[in-house]
Amino acid sequence: MDRRPDMADEALPGGSRQGLEAAPHVIVTGLSGAGKSTVLRAFEDAGFEAVDNLPLSLLPALLMVPDEHPVAVGVDTRTRAFAPDILLDRIAELSTTRHPVRLLFLDCADEVLARRFGETRRPHPLAPDRPVADGIARERETLARLRERADLVIDTSDMNPHDLRRAVLQRVLRDRPVALTVTVCSFGYSRGLPRDADLVFDMRFLANPHWDPALRPLDGRDPAVDARVAADPEFAPAFARILDLLLLLLPGYRREGRAYLTIAFGCTGGRHRSVAVAERIGKALAAADWPNFVVHRDLVHP
Repeated sequence: MDRRPDMADEALPGGSRQGLEAAPHVIVTGLSGAGKSTVLRAFEDAGFEAVDNLPLSLLPALLMVPDEHPVAVGVDTRTRAFAPDILLDRIAELSTTRHPVRLLFLDCADEVLARRFGETRRPHPLAPDRPVADGIARERETLARLRERADLVIDTSDMNPHDLRRAVLQRVLRDRPVALTVTVCSFGYSRGLPRDADLVFDMRFLANPHWDPALRPLDGRDPAVDARVAADPEFAPAFARILDLLLLLLPGYRREGRAYLTIAFGCTGGRHRSVAVAERIGKALAAADWPNFVVHRDLVHP
């Protein structure tokens, strides 16, 4: 097989053709500075138990414990008593049980690793008192067998942390999408925009129930107020377009690894129009299999 070091993603000889998603447990290894911490956080967000720098002697005990949660273990040259042959032996032993393990290797170009160590001003673990290039060369030689035996290699040379997280979500965790927590919020412009709002929709183009003395004491959760807001001729087409837009955007946010998204609807005081619309959007999203929380920031309860 062509072993080009610039390949961003490659399945290697000796690795499972089923892909990493077929195994309950994953070992993440690779060159120092290639992004192991970022990858472990991505696994953790996808429901894995993430453990870093576990001594190899404890690996079988951890991975063979009956548990409904898969495990992602970070192992590299900083690990106590680290030895590639021992790690491969542990993986082979576990693969003969009901607890198969896949190996993910993170690679990166030497010059990029050197730049990253220079930016963080941290010494290379294998060259604390020598040039970083010496540590990189020594580590690459030490890890060569692991790279050859890995089920998947991801080259992070051209990736920032966001790109790497997205690559893991798309290429490795395809059947374990990170949950997107959606919050639908109402607010009043008189008290300013919500600080955590990602998407903001202004509902002040709708007729204001505040000017009806019978509706003024109520809020947008009341059926009478909701009906008045919905009776505005511009409500239905605007609501339909906003809902269509959200249903278009939400899969993209989840695909990009967003964990939280706040959708805010505002009106003047945050009591009538924004509340009614937020309640309706929340129900519509839930009906479309997008669970969400509805909160009303400026609603004054009696």
